[in-house]
Amino acid sequence: MSIFTKIVNGEIPAFKVAEDENFLAFLDVNPNAKGHTLCIPKQEIDKIFDMDDELYLGLMKFSKKVAIALEKTVPCKRVGVAVVGLEVPHTHVHLIPLNHMDEMRFQNKVKLSKEEFEDLAESIHANL
Repeated sequence: MSIFTKIVNGEIPAFKVAEDENFLAFLDVNPNAKGHTLCIPKQEIDKIFDMDDELYLGLMKFSKKVAIALEKTVPCKRVGVAVVGLEVPHTHVHLIPLNHMDEMRFQNKVKLSKEEFEDLAESIHANL
């Protein structure tokens, strides 16, 4: 069972941004930039291209909705999208507010307090 499945099941807390029957979005606790959000299918599937077409397209539509809210909430030039899949064996889409390319490199991390994460999650959710 992946750490993301534990979040879906409520076994591990997360700063949730959006949720529906099939998908969940929450803030990355080790973000590249303020607002870095992960979108996942609730069903644990390791590789993105192992998802059936319906679930894959659903994840992309869900991610787009979250990205639009994220861009309204966090000042940025655009929201970058990445699917790497090596860190956690559960498909996840990274949505990263970008002002420069360094924020996509997964090297420099931003530190936020619990209160900052909570406020940010609420603000993004309010813009859905």
